[in-house]
Amino acid sequence: MRHSDLKDVQVIAPNFKRRLSGVTATVVRLVPIQAHDIGIVACGPVMPGHVPQIPLRTLFTMPRKGPDGRRVWHARRNVEMIGGLFLKHVLRKDLALMFTSASQRQQSWLTRWLIRRMEAVVATSDRTAAYLEGPSQVIMHGIDLDGFSPPEDRAALRAKLGLPDTGVLIGCYGRIRRSKGTDVFYAAMAGVTRLFEAHALIMGRATAKDRDFLKWIKDRVAESRHPNRFHFLPEVPVEEMADWYRVLDLYVAPQRWEGFGLTPIEAMACGVPVVATRVGAFEQIVTEQTGALVDPDDTQALMDAIASAFEPRFPGDAAPSPDAARPPIEIWKQNARAHVTAHFSIDREASELIALYRKLLND
Repeated sequence: MRHSDLKDVQVIAPNFKRRLSGVTATVVRLVPIQAHDIGIVACGPVMPGHVPQIPLRTLFTMPRKGPDGRRVWHARRNVEMIGGLFLKHVLRKDLALMFTSASQRQQSWLTRWLIRRMEAVVATSDRTAAYLEGPSQVIMHGIDLDGFSPPEDRAALRAKLGLPDTGVLIGCYGRIRRSKGTDVFYAAMAGVTRLFEAHALIMGRATAKDRDFLKWIKDRVAESRHPNRFHFLPEVPVEEMADWYRVLDLYVAPQRWEGFGLTPIEAMACGVPVVATRVGAFEQIVTEQTGALVDPDDTQALMDAIASAFEPRFPGDAAPSPDAARPPIEIWKQNARAHVTAHFSIDREASELIALYRKLLND
């Protein structure tokens, strides 16, 4: 465990949740990168050893002021905002409090009360910002572009992963539960598999409360016309995920609700186009040049978007240009990686947050 010297700590990123979550993953991804440019540490009960961090107990005994006078406390949950307020107003630590919100629903009275006591608020998308009462700065998430990159040989990778050697591969990854729309993906792909040879890869974990939901999907698959075209895959370690994106022809994000949603970015960084629903930050992530968007819970629209991705818009001699005679997916593939590189690198996210930290420190 890499503990940092408190005298150099300018920013504290608390993570008070033991179980892995999107917030935890964000802290784990960002803090090591930000630590190259500012004195930042994580603080929580469970943090990987490579992340600069301080033990929870040191929050009570740390000097009142940091190397620049005040320190920044960057909360991402209600409990962490409460912790920052306790440290500042009860233990009299000199802290500038900030909060990042990814929620896209009406905030509870407690959350609104806590947010009003923050000096700075960050929203992870324009849609998230619209749910906040006061001013906020939009800083969207980014990913490690070195870790997610296009394949050198997709056919060889397909064989290595033990996947069918014919037909297109269409994936849907993440937690299996109703909010993620896994059932909508199944229903859309049941229609697609009747049109052409396509295989649906469903990867993720269903928690205890969602196991009946997963069983319902598997029962429907067993009754479908092409049950052998559906492949239920177990979760894999984070470091292996990139290969499961690289092998795909198309990635589908069918969520009914989403806070932000990193999987379309990870897929596009691997050169894979995306069909997604209009939730989370997907409307800012997926463009007409990199994929297609449909309304959530619209199975027919999702099926049509997936199927039409592989069909020329103007077949044969009716095409007004050579590009128009190509299936949209071929053009989307050309643009996917460049779009993510330009707008969704983790270095961009880290630097925008550091600029905000420095502003708070100077204030």
